[in-house]
Amino acid sequence: MYKEYKTIKEVVGPLMLVEGVEGVKYDELVEILQEDGSIRRGKVLEVRDDKAVVQLFENTQGLKISSSRARFLGHSQTLDVSEDMLGRVFDGMGKPRDGGAAIIPEMRLSINGSPINPASRDYPNEFIQTGISAIDGLNTLVRGQKLPVFSMSGLPHAELAAQIARQAKVLNSDSKFAVVFAAIGITYEEADYFISDFRKTGAIERTVLFTNLANDPAIERIATPKVALTCAEYLAFEKGMHVLVILTDITNYAEALREVSAARKEVPGRRGYPGYLYTDLACMYERAGRIKGKEGSITQIPILTMPEDDKTHPIPDLTGYITEGQIILSRELHKRGVTPPIDVLPSLSRLKDKGIGKNKTREDHADTMNQLFAAYAKGKECKELSAILGDAALTATDKLYAKFAEEFERRYVSQGFTTNRTIEETLDLGWDLLRILPRSELKRIKEAYISKYLDGNKE
Repeated sequence: MYKEYKTIKEVVGPLMLVEGVEGVKYDELVEILQEDGSIRRGKVLEVRDDKAVVQLFENTQGLKISSSRARFLGHSQTLDVSEDMLGRVFDGMGKPRDGGAAIIPEMRLSINGSPINPASRDYPNEFIQTGISAIDGLNTLVRGQKLPVFSMSGLPHAELAAQIARQAKVLNSDSKFAVVFAAIGITYEEADYFISDFRKTGAIERTVLFTNLANDPAIERIATPKVALTCAEYLAFEKGMHVLVILTDITNYAEALREVSAARKEVPGRRGYPGYLYTDLACMYERAGRIKGKEGSITQIPILTMPEDDKTHPIPDLTGYITEGQIILSRELHKRGVTPPIDVLPSLSRLKDKGIGKNKTREDHADTMNQLFAAYAKGKECKELSAILGDAALTATDKLYAKFAEEFERRYVSQGFTTNRTIEETLDLGWDLLRILPRSELKRIKEAYISKYLDGNKE
């Protein structure tokens, strides 16, 4: 039987104080029953002696504390899950937002999830093809990996997220592939863009979409990624699917954490964010991975906009510690019309070596990747030298490197948001660009691969 209390003492902003409580637990769900029969919902943020602080999911406007009752439900927030969620659009708490019927649950799971035992984790080693050359060819995504995208305000990370969701697939696998897309604190226009894009391209059929809008409560924003990951864990570990989870924008999530922390009058940490920001992000990111003996997997692409374009800001800084690399978008490339504006040199996928090579992508992948990185870095140096000292300061080979850098950005990186390249097309394009350079400069590629792929002596 639920416990009800008429001892609501005060309401300050989204917080409510209930006195005289017994047996109430942290994170427990609460219903506030009003005189007119309406119900508002919240959860317990803090318990001390016989007092409980409750954070409401809805606003507190018009709430009469004298006649309201607080009902404690005895459990934390749960999500009803079923395979029928595929192709549906939900709000940040998992309620249908597409006008369809409520989900008839196969299971009811706590959104806080269960930590994966490190001993039972399987190592990520299977290539995921996103169709984007700058990722597939140079910063490869591997099944079970956490690979964030570091963006900047005004850059087209939404288009990149939609493109990855549309195009991503595991090669040479019969297992079903699903996308769980969580949009956190976005505008109505952005939400409409994602929904209409997925519907138009048919990607909605394999996608579960959770949308938390900018005008939704902060407490819902904190729940949204947890709800999405709970759905992903069900599809991956109960239904054996390869699940790609895209979370955008993590910065909005961290801002909501800071807002709730300030309301609770907690001692702030760096830049006003709570001291437990690292722990909180780690609990979320570490829900990705593979488990021994289970067919399914969760691969995560968190997307965050770096405040003030600052890589040392707490959100990207802590994210970089927890995840296995990062894809960095560049404002300079965006101004030059490169789409997607992925800056490949500071970008990194720490697991790329595990997902490439013979029987995964192609035997020449590692060598060409290293050569393209080196040639692009040298080409950028030559272009900078030319800008300072003029073309006369460059040798004939330097001029070829400068030309390579320009062609690399124009043809390899800038492929638009609708082009879907296979890994073979990406690798062949890399070889095509390397033909700009003298053969003697290809020092990072085995001679056997040069004669096979550059000279065309394929057997």
